Order: sequence, then C-alpha cells, then structure tokens
Amino acid sequence: MNGFRRIILAGLVSGLALGVPMASAGSKSGSYLAGRNALQNSDFEAAAGFLSRALLLDPGNAELMEDTVLSYLATGQFGRAMPVAIAIEEKGLRSQVAHMVVLAGLADQDAYAEILARDVETLGIGPLVDGLIKAWAHLGAGSVSQSLEAFDAVAEQNGLRGFAYYHKAMALAMVGDFEGAEAIFADDTMGGVMMTRRGAMARAEILSQLGRNPDALSLLADTFAGGFDPGLTSQADRLAAGETLAFSHVTSVRDGMAEVFYSIAAALNSEANDEYTLIYGRMAEFLRPEHIDVALMNAQLLEEMGQYEQAIQAFKRVPSTSPDFFAAEQGRADALSRSGKTDAAIEVLEQLAIDYPELASVHTALGDLQRQQDNFAAAVEAYDRALDLTEEGARTEWFLHYVRGISHERLGNWPEAEADFRASLAIRPDQPQVLNYLGYSMVEKKINLEEALEMIERAVAARPDSGYIVDSLGWVLYRLGRYDEAVGHMERAVELMPVDPVVNDHLGDVYWAVGRYREAEFQWKRALSFIDPQDTDSEADPERIRRKLDVGLDQVLSDEGAPPLKVANDDS
Repeated sequence: MNGFRRIILAGLVSGLALGVPMASAGSKSGSYLAGRNALQNSDFEAAAGFLSRALLLDPGNAELMEDTVLSYLATGQFGRAMPVAIAIEEKGLRSQVAHMVVLAGLADQDAYAEILARDVETLGIGPLVDGLIKAWAHLGAGSVSQSLEAFDAVAEQNGLRGFAYYHKAMALAMVGDFEGAEAIFADDTMGGVMMTRRGAMARAEILSQLGRNPDALSLLADTFAGGFDPGLTSQADRLAAGETLAFSHVTSVRDGMAEVFYSIAAALNSEANDEYTLIYGRMAEFLRPEHIDVALMNAQLLEEMGQYEQAIQAFKRVPSTSPDFFAAEQGRADALSRSGKTDAAIEVLEQLAIDYPELASVHTALGDLQRQQDNFAAAVEAYDRALDLTEEGARTEWFLHYVRGISHERLGNWPEAEADFRASLAIRPDQPQVLNYLGYSMVEKKINLEEALEMIERAVAARPDSGYIVDSLGWVLYRLGRYDEAVGHMERAVELMPVDPVVNDHLGDVYWAVGRYREAEFQWKRALSFIDPQDTDSEADPERIRRKLDVGLDQVLSDEGAPPLKVANDDS
C-alpha cells in the first residue's frame, strides 16, 4: 500500500468516530439496536429508518446522530442527512461524516468563500481532502494562482504528490491551459493514480485539444495493451476519425470537488472497508450525478456488501447511451445472479450478446452463468463465440479453453473436453486448476493414471493448501494401488476440507484399502452426514456409501464389476 493510501486509511479510522463518549447501553431503544444491527450488516436503508426513529426519542444522543448521518450518507439521502449534520456541528462535535455532508451542501450552493472560511482543525475531513477541496474552492472563488499554490502545498505532503498533481492537471485543463496540464501528465514522477483508466482518458482528451490525436491514440494503445472496452473503443474511434475531443472529465469547480471524492474512493477501493469507500463515492455522486465511473463503483460496492437490490437499481441508472452501459449491464447481471434471480441475469446477458456481438467478455460472462446453472450445452455455445473473438495469446485464452473443457466434460463429451484442457495447458503449462481437473478426470476414467499422477503432483506443488487438489493426489495414488502412500494425502485433504462429503468418502475408501475398517466406516458415516440433499451435483453418492457401510467396499466393487483391492492387513 503506498503512502497516500496509508494516510487516507489512517484518517478514516481516526476520523469517522465522534470525539464523544459512547451512549450508555440503557439509553438505547429497540429502534437503535435494530438500526445498529442493520448498519453492521450494511443494510443502510433499514438502518436509516430505524435510527431516524430512535433519534426522535433521543435527539441529543451524539452517537445516534452520527450513525443516522452515516446511514443517510451511505444511501445518498443528503437532504435528510443535512439537518442532522448541521446539528452535530452546531453542538461543536467532531464527526467526519457530518463535516462531509455539510461541505457537500456548501459545494452544492457554490459557497466557496464559506468553504475556505471553515476551520480544518475543528471541521476538517482529513489533510488530503481538506487540501484538495481548498484548492478547488480557490478556483471557484476566482483565484487561479491561489488554487495552484494550494495544489502544490498538498503535493509537498508525504505520499500525496501524485494525487495533488493529478488534480492540478484537471484544474489547468478545466481553465483551458492544456499545455500546462499535459506537462504535468508527461512528468515521469506523476505515475500511480495518474494512469488509471479515467486518468488516461482525461489525458487523451487533453492531447486531442492540443491537436495531438496520434499521441492520444498511442497513449491508449500503450496503457491498455490488453484490449479496449467499449468506452475506450468509442474514444479511440473518435480520435482516429480526427475529431477534437472536448475536455469532459472536469468541466466545473463542482466537478473538480466530485473528482476529489471519486479519486480517493477509487484509491480506497479494495484497500479499505467498503462502507468507508461508499461514503466517498456517495459524496462524488451527489456533487456530480452524471459521473458514470462513480455510479459503477458505487453499484459494485453495494453488490460486494450484499445489498443486491440497491446494486441492481444503481447499475440501472447508467443510461443506455453511455459507452459504459455494457459494463453496467454486466454488473447488473452479476447482481441479479447473486441475488438468486438467475433467469433474469441470463436474460440481461443474452440481450448484451445481441447488442455487443463482438465483445468476448459478454459471451464469457454468459457462458460462466450458464455453466453455473448446469446449462452446459448453452455454456459451450457461449464459450465457442468468446474463443472465436479472442486473439491467440490473449490472457483469457487459457481460461476459456478450461471452462469450455469443464462444460464438455459435464456433457460427457470427453474427447472435446480433453482437447480443451490440453489446449489450456499448452498456454499455461503449470496452471494448477487445469492440471488438477484433467488429472482427476483421467483418474475417474481410469485412464493415463501415471500421467494423471504427474499432473496432480505438479498441481499440489503449486497449491499445497488446496483440499480439492490434495484429495486428487491421494485419489490417484489409491487408483494406482499405492494405498499406503495415499493415506497421508487423504488425511491432509480432510484437514483442509473437514466437512466435504467427497473427501471424507475418499478417505474412508483409502482406510478400507489399508485394512483400517473401523476408521473407514467412521469416515463414510461422516461423509453421509455432510451430504446436502439439495445438492444434486455432488459426487458423493449416499446410496453407494450406505451400501459400503452394509457390506464393505470389497463387495461393492465386486458388484460393480471393478477390480478387487490389493490384500491389506486387518486391524479391526
């Protein structure tokens, strides 16, 4: 984690809580407890309802006031958050979320003089936010020179240089100084946050304003060597056509302030608690509602927090005219799937495949969802199209062969499955998932057992803590009749996956093969207890396990026409 992220996180941890004692347990009403529980579960809509009712009963409770502001802010209800936030400041209390909401209200009114007059010692949010907001406020107040000086002051703080100069470049571009903005971008020390997708697209617009479309195209090609998404494709096509692109990333001071909160949220994403990141995202969304990047980020955060309905609605707010509409629809499909609405998710992806027929990622997502729903024939069809659209050597090629191979294997098309697995390994020879899947499949089919053993041993070397892969190694040794060697690996697999019915069943078979019959029966009973009756895809066959408990593994194998086990000593 780099310097500015450490500073941001430290500020969040220390600044989010009020500088007042916790309310006593006896003062907490049922509504408060329900609200706190909802807040802890990231159900901000419910939390806001419960906490606002509790606040009516205890309007002077500082902790309750802040929790209410936080809930409203997390749901984007600034109108309801504002009076509570103002009340917190009027009481002289320190609350980062309250200060953020009040600041948003001032920015909404273009009240730059009032923003500059706020005392950061008592009403500040944090050094980075306060410094950048001050710089943008100076610009809003009409002083370009003071604004640039304020950006430079932020840059002098440890770890914040890239952040400060990114915003300085945005400010220069906003006022029409594209040469000055490009000079900042061209500085090799301005890496990191400067070359995000958004930063690269902003710089491309700046270069276009300078009449340097070829340089803008080269920038995009170098930055996104793995390929363009529709948004990047749209920008590149316009550049290639000779169009002079307007600078759209920051068109006003309010946009600049929104960019402060968005760029911090983007930096925090995956580094901090999702709740903290969402707070910054909501600030950016309030200040610039049409900001597509923040809309997508907020929707993804809500999805990660399990708030699927809110996420679905957030994704739907991205207009179909946006080049990033496809990303929003893919996100909506994922949220629908995770909320259990798989048919609706498939419908969204099928429509996307029609609207974006040349986009491999859409067909891949459709194939993945069809495969997860055991619609393997439909999955193969989608993966076929994705592979047709994927360039040879692309980073996703191995994965597409792998998942198409799984789909073929589940359909019983072994020659096609094996060909796909081997094609995947030709690209990624040491990929442990592929090695394990192909090796285990051959073990189950009792073919190429020595090759399967070698593959699975390589997979275990790469992933020694994967229960599935360690189980495969024990199972291939069992199939080869090397029972004593299999025991340790199977015991390790059960340690790694103690409640998996297949692994416990396998250990029972291995114990039986080495003559440890009582332990074998114990493992089979464990396996039975772990089988989910609703899981129709499980390899663990409860009837076969019960038959083994009744008559023993030897008789079951004989009934199945399988070769007998090697003779082992009986320890019963």
